[in-house]
Amino acid sequence: MDEKILREYLQGQSCEAYLVLGAHKAAEFDQDGVRFTVYAPGARNVFLIGEFSSWNAWQMDRTPAGFWTLFAAGAQEGQMYKYRVQTADGLHDRADPFAFSAELRPATASRICFLDGFTWTDQAWMASRDKNYNRPLSIYEVHAGSWRIKEEQKDADRFYSYEELIDTLLPYVKQQGFTHIELLPLTEHPLDASWGYQTAGYFAPTSRYGAPRQLMHFIDCCHQEGIGTIMDFVPAHFIRDDYALSKFDGTFLYESDEPALRDSEWGTVFFDFAKPHVLSFLKSAADFWLTYYHFDGLRYDAVSRILYTCGDENRGVSDAGVWFLRSTNYALQARHPGAMLIAEDSTNYLKVTAPVQYGGLGFDYKWDLGWMNDTLAYLQKSPTERRLAADSLTFSMSYFHRDIFLLPLSHDEVVHGKHTIIDKIFGSYEEKFPQLRLLWLYMFTHPGKKLNFMGNELAEFKEWDEKAALGWNLLTYPNHDAFHRYVQALQTFYRQHPALYQNDYHPKSFVWMDLTHTDSCVFAFCRDSLEAPDREELYVALNFSERPVPAYFLPVRQAGTYREIFNTEDAAFGGSNRRNPAAEAVLQGGRQGIRVDLPAFSGIIFQPANN
Repeated sequence: MDEKILREYLQGQSCEAYLVLGAHKAAEFDQDGVRFTVYAPGARNVFLIGEFSSWNAWQMDRTPAGFWTLFAAGAQEGQMYKYRVQTADGLHDRADPFAFSAELRPATASRICFLDGFTWTDQAWMASRDKNYNRPLSIYEVHAGSWRIKEEQKDADRFYSYEELIDTLLPYVKQQGFTHIELLPLTEHPLDASWGYQTAGYFAPTSRYGAPRQLMHFIDCCHQEGIGTIMDFVPAHFIRDDYALSKFDGTFLYESDEPALRDSEWGTVFFDFAKPHVLSFLKSAADFWLTYYHFDGLRYDAVSRILYTCGDENRGVSDAGVWFLRSTNYALQARHPGAMLIAEDSTNYLKVTAPVQYGGLGFDYKWDLGWMNDTLAYLQKSPTERRLAADSLTFSMSYFHRDIFLLPLSHDEVVHGKHTIIDKIFGSYEEKFPQLRLLWLYMFTHPGKKLNFMGNELAEFKEWDEKAALGWNLLTYPNHDAFHRYVQALQTFYRQHPALYQNDYHPKSFVWMDLTHTDSCVFAFCRDSLEAPDREELYVALNFSERPVPAYFLPVRQAGTYREIFNTEDAAFGGSNRRNPAAEAVLQGGRQGIRVDLPAFSGIIFQPANN
């Protein structure tokens, strides 16, 4: 055993505990086999059971520091095993906290798995990837078990495997113009309905969709096609099932000793970040997915539950939780400088995306849940009500530069009776589609990177159900098919125009051009790439009213000819096809501007003709 790694594990400093703890190929006593090591300092005794022992209990050796270890001659990859832990109240069979593979649920055994032997072909991708601050970043959030399903199959057979997703999901994402796939947690979990957020195995990709090397192959193929991959990471809490981490060695090893600090609102158990080995466990888990699986980023779930005691701001900041985030992110930034660390954080905690050395938490992006809530609330209102609610659309830019934000329309917004994105929008079936196109244009022209949950691009009216596939039959309906093509065209446009992604976070990259017509639900702004010699300016006008605005005066910065380059009312998108010819800037009230027709519920983009 590597004593240095084990010592660092106990000190809360290890990012590589997975190199020692768990089951690892070994050759000892002139025999090939596997060495098993587990941390269980509170256990009275620990035995190893598995297929290699015909499930007979083999005594493990205890170190003074509380690690238990045993070399099993003849143990082979793929064989199942558990630890039989003797505590004050009896014997308990536990899965390996560091197992690299697990038995298909509802069974709970760990599997011996060696992660060597896979040949990666993504060296060029890994060498050139970065945080994407000055690149297009449009994320397709996916639940692998319900993007598509095999209707004729039952249970796990209904899922598309990691290999099958290479031939289905990957080309679809590329065709639609997304740059990255974000996968809801793939860490092993017992309950399908938890979507992966109630984790059992922090180092094992769920066996629902295949074997570990198949997941590696999926990611490798994504990189070959220029698509990045992000995984949801769940560091706040874990399942209370008795085969996993809960009271693992008969003591509260991973959770708090204080009852008031243990239970989450999801029926799970909070990690105790005051315990150094818990920090090492989670640091190592985060590093593991970036190192072994080449993920391009981690999205930390439920950051508020880490920042504040049990997620309750009234109970104060959790110093231990803050230290966990800072120390983990600081280490990961040094070890994986091209990977993105993303916070799903609903709080007003300061400096979430500032570097740790400047007093921040060290994330690269933070979900802008304020933008999401305000925008959807605005669209839920009738046009008459919107005339008094302009702040819902303008407020986001008043705080936008406080952190590095990502704009999400995630899975959380299309479940639990909240209605889907299109179904939230005011109006009849026919009125919703132009407004949905307008929402997407607003999202893709607003500063900040983008995330959409699967099905948003289909204009789904049915809330997401993890037991059913997306409504792909919607594409047989003209309005849905046209919107699907609109999303593809908009994302192509986004990637082709640096003004929409370059210097995205520079204060001068966005300027309001007109806020004098907000009582008519009309807004206008300029996006500027800022960089010479190919500097690009785009002028965006949005009409959230049911009334057209003929001859609208769209302010511009300089004289010249301007041409329309995008219009949500294009006939190809199911619109009225009311387009604008090239326009010459004129002076009005001391300002330059162009006269354009702005249809009801529409958005247009103009560009200087010489751009």
